Amino acid sequence: MGAFYETIPQSVQSWILEQKMFWVATAPLSGSGHVNVSPKGGEYFGLIDEKTFWYMELTGSGCETLAHLYERGNGRITIMLCAFEGPPKIVRLWGKGRVLESESPEFNDFVSNFNIETIPGTRSIIIVDVHQAGSSCGFSVPVYEFKSQREVLNDYFKAKERKYKQGNEKESMDRYWALKSQFSMDGLEAMKRGVEVGRREKIQPMKKMVGPRTPRNQYSRSRVRGSALETLALVLVSFAMGILIALSASSVVPIIPGLDRLWALPS
Repeated sequence: MGAFYETIPQSVQSWILEQKMFWVATAPLSGSGHVNVSPKGGEYFGLIDEKTFWYMELTGSGCETLAHLYERGNGRITIMLCAFEGPPKIVRLWGKGRVLESESPEFNDFVSNFNIETIPGTRSIIIVDVHQAGSSCGFSVPVYEFKSQREVLNDYFKAKERKYKQGNEKESMDRYWALKSQFSMDGLEAMKRGVEVGRREKIQPMKKMVGPRTPRNQYSRSRVRGSALETLALVLVSFAMGILIALSASSVVPIIPGLDRLWALPS
């Protein structure tokens, strides 16, 4: 049944590389934030060693994973794979994720060192430093027959790249990222390149939530600054209260007979 490992066993490594899809789960630190689970297909993942998993993160309408990995104090990520053919099996990898954004020096080095072929829709490489691996039975997972990977996304971004190279500036990936990859649905900053282009070219990000649970000023940069100001205000208030308590205590001590002599007693 269930088994846990500090590193990914060789037998599990081989099994992982045979799978046709996997899921990625991340979440913001806030309890009111939204947990994200994304399915991933294609042969765009691999293992560097028994503690390191990587995958090519493709461009989409959301950017939750990057936002959660970039969030200060966060970085948590879980990878899950299931067997749909052959013996049942579920494997999970728990760890911390690192983002290598497209065309950054770190991204280029990684792609070059591991001979990875990127595609027009590539947004980043995610590296997962695994601290725990686990396998379980998967007895309730249905059996499916794999037919093929979908090429719709790849074809879409190939066409977009072709139009851009032909001179249509509106088809640039930077503008697309600024529109759809600046923020998470909870308003956390996501793709740094998208945020930078959005600020420079004043591109408003796409709205990603509706209804009463939509965060106030969801995609306003004042929301990020406001959060920092709130933290600073809390620190200053706490400091002031500490001073007031200390002053109050010093004024109370002489009122209690003999209390001032207690401080002079040997310990």
